[in-house]
Amino acid sequence: MNVQERDIMKILLDGPFVNQRALSEESGHSLGVVNRSLKNLAREGYLNDAMCPTAKARVLGEEMRPRNAVILAAGFGMRMVPINLETPKAFLEVKGEALIERQIRQLHEAGITDITVVVGFMKEKFEYLIDEFGVRLVVNRDYSAKNNLFSMNLVADRLGGTYIVPCDIWCRSNPFSVHELYSWYMVSDREDPDSDVRVNRKRELVVTGAAAKSTAGGRISEAGNAMIGIAYLDRDAAQKVSARIRELCAARGHDGDFWEEALYEKAVYEKSGGEKGRMIVPARVVPDGFAVEINTYEQLRELDSGSSQLRSEVLDVIAQTFGCGTEEITEISVLKKGMTNRSFLFSCRGGKYIMRVPGEGTDKLINRRQEAAVYEAISGRGLCDDPVYIDPVTGYKITRYLEGVRVCDADSVEDLRRCMGRLRSFHEMGLKVEHEFDIFGQIEFYEGLREGGPSVYRDYAAVKERVFALKPFIESQVTERTLTHIDAVPDNFLFYKGEDGEEKLQLTDWEYAGMQDPHVDIAMFCIYSMYDKEQVDRLIGLYFEKEGGIDAVPADVVRKIYAYIAACGLLWSNWCEYKLRLGVEFGEYSLRQYRYAKEGVSWGRFF
Repeated sequence: MNVQERDIMKILLDGPFVNQRALSEESGHSLGVVNRSLKNLAREGYLNDAMCPTAKARVLGEEMRPRNAVILAAGFGMRMVPINLETPKAFLEVKGEALIERQIRQLHEAGITDITVVVGFMKEKFEYLIDEFGVRLVVNRDYSAKNNLFSMNLVADRLGGTYIVPCDIWCRSNPFSVHELYSWYMVSDREDPDSDVRVNRKRELVVTGAAAKSTAGGRISEAGNAMIGIAYLDRDAAQKVSARIRELCAARGHDGDFWEEALYEKAVYEKSGGEKGRMIVPARVVPDGFAVEINTYEQLRELDSGSSQLRSEVLDVIAQTFGCGTEEITEISVLKKGMTNRSFLFSCRGGKYIMRVPGEGTDKLINRRQEAAVYEAISGRGLCDDPVYIDPVTGYKITRYLEGVRVCDADSVEDLRRCMGRLRSFHEMGLKVEHEFDIFGQIEFYEGLREGGPSVYRDYAAVKERVFALKPFIESQVTERTLTHIDAVPDNFLFYKGEDGEEKLQLTDWEYAGMQDPHVDIAMFCIYSMYDKEQVDRLIGLYFEKEGGIDAVPADVVRKIYAYIAACGLLWSNWCEYKLRLGVEFGEYSLRQYRYAKEGVSWGRFF
């Protein structure tokens, strides 16, 4: 029985035979294919003379009927800003109904009550589903660092006669059925130049150029079918996919992979010979608009302009700032998630802007009133693009979007020379504010956020003791205190084109700024860039504009900067430990900060 015959058989198992034309319309196959399929099914004993399924067909239908479902709902859904600040994507309301509740009800209509939901971000919000719908929750603890391949790994042993359902899909009618006679992966008939797969004449899903690796001649361009993400795996396919999922999760380099990677025979385009891979399951092609993946605020607004989730405090702030309605706020797109904040780009009344929204736990880390005071001190001095709006309580901030921006290349001597010159000129302004950034006090503060819990590093107590022993030496070497950026790292130096066409340079993100020894900014730049000692020494020479490099800088000044590297390394290591408790992982960065706490001490030969 081929795929076309199984399509016809499934329709007949679901309902009575009407005529060939009705079968053609429902299956999407031509009348010729329908007639040929009916003859073959009758000849093989699956249909009687009235075109009704025989006992043999119903046994097959029962053997292959869907048994369970997995709903993937662990991720952040970062592109949904500003909605997902309080609500996971699964609970977006469309036409008065939460996405995940609609999916569960549709599964129930198809007789599927064994439903597992893989959760992570705001997992507690899903708890009520256990009582209301009888679902099982599985928690993905790595949701912030790894993609949904690892969610699937947690339920790989449950696959077999299983629907796989992303939580952000809204279907106009029920995509699930009492009968499924083969595995499939759902795609739209809409062309998508960014899709990894396209449907060939055999209903196979083959890898397109969009999934190809870059070559010397550039990327291969080939439009594919828009991938929906819903899939069905029968028992045979589930065995293969489960094994492949475990294999990928055990190997390195797959943290960012989607679970669909396990469906490919060959995951990427091979330059040698140009052979393409394909999925091990055929396509289920649905009309454009049948299933809608809701990734952004504007997609939700287009689908349901009356959704209650469209009401957002953040958007109200924008509307009030510009004196407009929220419908005039368009082209909303998430920017890269920062270490502290979530930010998004939007357009309003002919201009482009960035809205800064404080991230998890930020209220404990940053004094927003002090930040507002810093912006008041630097306003009009050309150090940064002055905020259009800043709230000293919530930390919401709106700034103009700068076109053609690039950040400092920490390996480019020319970039470093310009950035250090800009930093030095800022320090020479001698600006003042009322508050201080106390490095050693902040180390104790961040440590206290662990609420008595131990550090993840077993020698933390010894390292802290050595770092704190540097405090008398540092204080003896401080000759001035002025407004200091504190977070003067490469990503916060912005190069952009001015109105005169010349490349300009400014500093952004003044959240931690306060009164301090300006040389702290040199140390901060180094440890964020994860410099080794040779690179640190080069930067010190560039800051002081010494032709002889670091050898021309007073030895005690250099040793003081090494001491700051040790102290600031411990500071940000504690900061990372606190953020880790909130589920935010920074990978190598957190480990390197702790190493600086040790290495700065040894570089300065303090003990």
